[in-house]
Amino acid sequence: MNPATAHPPAAPWWRRLLLWLACTAGFFCRFILITWAALAIHYSNLPWPWLRAVLALVVAGIGIWALWLARDRRAFWVEAAVVVAVMIWWSLIPARNDRDWRPEVSVMPHAIIEGDRVRITGVRNFDYRSRTDFTVRHEEREVDLAHLTGVDFFLSTWTDKPIAHTFVSFLFDNAPPLSISIEARLEKNEKYSAIPSLFKQFELIYVVGEERDLVRVRSNYRNERVYLYHTHAGNAGARRLFLSYVEKMNQLVEKPEYYALFSNNCTVNIDRHAHREGKGMSYDPRLLINGYADRFAYAKGLLDTTVPFEDLRKQSLISEYAKAADQDPEFSKRIREHLRPKP
Repeated sequence: MNPATAHPPAAPWWRRLLLWLACTAGFFCRFILITWAALAIHYSNLPWPWLRAVLALVVAGIGIWALWLARDRRAFWVEAAVVVAVMIWWSLIPARNDRDWRPEVSVMPHAIIEGDRVRITGVRNFDYRSRTDFTVRHEEREVDLAHLTGVDFFLSTWTDKPIAHTFVSFLFDNAPPLSISIEARLEKNEKYSAIPSLFKQFELIYVVGEERDLVRVRSNYRNERVYLYHTHAGNAGARRLFLSYVEKMNQLVEKPEYYALFSNNCTVNIDRHAHREGKGMSYDPRLLINGYADRFAYAKGLLDTTVPFEDLRKQSLISEYAKAADQDPEFSKRIREHLRPKP
């Protein structure tokens, strides 16, 4: 055989496999980035829907050309430049506090701290007649941290999927509990959806309210399954957690933030506040499946572990008790009467 015409030996199979895996991974990374860029424009703050649609289609077209049609490296650099430009522009879109908000989130609460006394304005205490029919009422409330005794954890589900809303109540021995719920702040014409929440569509708010509002609206009028768990937090831990919440709540008045499905939602923020006090769940990706947040808290020893978790969960379902209590001034007491004592 003429050495000049001999074919080079084939690369080992494992090297070909690695090359194929690298090329496939690169393709999918590029596909995800160009898809993200198109969606970021579609859900952006550009003024006209038609303009957003046209620009999103242009970006998607560049992606199709670069990924499937082009045959040189210039396409890669064009695609990269477009994605980087969209990322820089998107990162500069500011959150705002001056939109036309839904009444449920129209008032941003604010706290004034004077020693152990904390005065909070914008405490929500709506009078509900149905899910959409209610009397808007925001109040001022003062609490004494010397009388703060603990923290209760709520998990509210509305589907059989592992999706939930989580929030907490701070307990006082001389006053009713005070709930704080971390939520997406929606405008009057908005409806919450998971995909838009990834693209700076909703701001973040810490809703402070009475349990007859924050709990009852979910159990009685949205027909959600609401679970109430006592935690191990005592006065000192509850105080630190409360002040951490208040600090962030006040920061949002001056520097608003966007709600984000994976990085700035209710459960992730609860964990952040608790983790600052050494009581967090050591951030676990499974927290994103927040319908299991109570199970994770149980595994970390933050709840009553003297009974099996499934038994504790059954005992913690308060929806029917909340419906029975309804507008009773002793609502908070009645939804806890059947619970196991605080651990």
